Amino acid sequence: MKRMIVVTIALLALGAALAGCAKQQSVTETPGGTRVAISVTEDGFVPAAVHVPAGKPVTLAVTRKTTKTCATELVMADYDIHRELPLGETVEIQFTPRQAGEVRYACGMDMIAGKIVVD
Repeated sequence: MKRMIVVTIALLALGAALAGCAKQQSVTETPGGTRVAISVTEDGFVPAAVHVPAGKPVTLAVTRKTTKTCATELVMADYDIHRELPLGETVEIQFTPRQAGEVRYACGMDMIAGKIVVD
């Protein structure tokens, strides 16, 4: 019984570690700034929230992977960004967050949203 509990705990820890790695892979630091990979799926923008540093260039690499979504465009009102998201194509959106806080983005109908947390 003890062995089963230990194995269960180990598997849970491994799962948490792998989930953390998957989350970290969406944000990468490059010499030119921060690159964020975002997918548009039936679940919306994935990941729905990411962290980036203030005052450094950010490139959102957004790929729409489904037709079963209204998120066929990305609107970031705070930065006057409005970009179409063609199916299966990665669209790069560049901006530089001015200050710490949250930057919200959404589909054109403002029904599906995500956020960038600026640290």
